[in-house]
Amino acid sequence: MNTPEPQRLWRKSTYSGGVENNCVEISVLDGRIGVRDSKAPAAGHLTLTRRDFADFLAHLRP
Repeated sequence: MNTPEPQRLWRKSTYSGGVENNCVEISVLDGRIGVRDSKAPAAGHLTLTRRDFADFLAHLRP
């Protein structure tokens, strides 16, 4: 018997919305951080270590 994968909690960026409705969502996935496009969740996601995610965010900040 296969147990269905639990529903993961994806959180939308607080900067999302606006006119273009460009949205990024993140989720904790087995100790790593998942990043996906909220308009195309079935297209998959990037998986980053917590350190790589922190570096990614630092790079995005002005």
